[in-house]
Amino acid sequence: MDSLLIYGSYGYTGRLIAREAVARGGSPVVAGRDGRAVADQADDLGVEGRTFDLEAGSGTLDAQLASFDAVLNCAGPFVETAEPLVEACLETETDYLDITGEFAVFEFLRQRDRAARQAGITILPGVGFDVVPSDCLAAFLAEQLPAADRLRLGITGGGGLSRGTAWTLVEHLGDGGVVRRNGRLIQVPAAFRTREIDFGDGPEHAITIPWGDVVTAAHSTGIESIEVYAAAPRWAATGLSAVDSLAWLLDRRPVAGALKRLIDARFDGPAERELATGSAVVWGEVIDEETDRRARARLRTPNPYALTAESAVSAAERVLGIGDDGRDRIPSGFQTPASAFGPDFALELSGTEREPVEMPADSGESTRRVVESDD
Repeated sequence: MDSLLIYGSYGYTGRLIAREAVARGGSPVVAGRDGRAVADQADDLGVEGRTFDLEAGSGTLDAQLASFDAVLNCAGPFVETAEPLVEACLETETDYLDITGEFAVFEFLRQRDRAARQAGITILPGVGFDVVPSDCLAAFLAEQLPAADRLRLGITGGGGLSRGTAWTLVEHLGDGGVVRRNGRLIQVPAAFRTREIDFGDGPEHAITIPWGDVVTAAHSTGIESIEVYAAAPRWAATGLSAVDSLAWLLDRRPVAGALKRLIDARFDGPAERELATGSAVVWGEVIDEETDRRARARLRTPNPYALTAESAVSAAERVLGIGDDGRDRIPSGFQTPASAFGPDFALELSGTEREPVEMPADSGESTRRVVESDD
């Protein structure tokens, strides 16, 4: 993995990823804008470190990336870091990966598909918990019911927030939500729809969230009406609506700055115990509205940050062709984890299990019927 640059490597998730890459015998170059943090990490891991700011200008970025086959961006908020890195990757013919979960970033990168194909590079965002498990589950369900025209996904569990994730949440407070309807991204109020979802221990209340699958799952499955839910207490919808109404206040620099200072003081990420014991469940359902046929399944995963470290390094290895067992090279252009590696990619990760819940009779998958209902 000598030809991989990890940018934002000294943040909580970046540290996990860099450590995983080195543990596999790789020698990635770690990088970011904080020279002291980069130097300390490079010394600790025994790898090369580079310091540069993404605002340095295209010429500087091109020079920094020119010698690498791939860059893995771990620096959020990705709405600020993805564009300059991708533009430099297009110039230097460097494959681009990241661990974003921001739907706007996915949509921006999707629109760079033609440019990436012309440059002969792969643009592969979302190679962490956002969106590897959900993207692979969506692709699996679409294979079971090819005529499906609606997709719903749900997520529960977790294991603490990293500083970068918390910063990203602050950046998007008050932005409302988003769903996909008939091929279009539609802005909606926060938690605008609720339903009950059985994640394996009985029905749980869930609310819509602006998860990246509203972009990525459409690419992976061809389904053009998509909603994503997260398990949440019933009062959460009211609370999020109140936050939406205060968007004008959250946009003010003093307020946003105070929230970010609080994050810097309070957040770093899950401790080792949480990494080892935490878990999450992703639920999915596809529906063929014409026949009312449907398929449902669940995917159980370890702690999202632990999964992200493993999946991001595995994705980078695949893109770089490390340990290639005869698989074709990843196609150029915009890709998602499932379109690049197939729906079983998530099952290659430690502690991840897929459970069919309801399958069409002709799918060939074992199933059991679970009754679920909208709220």
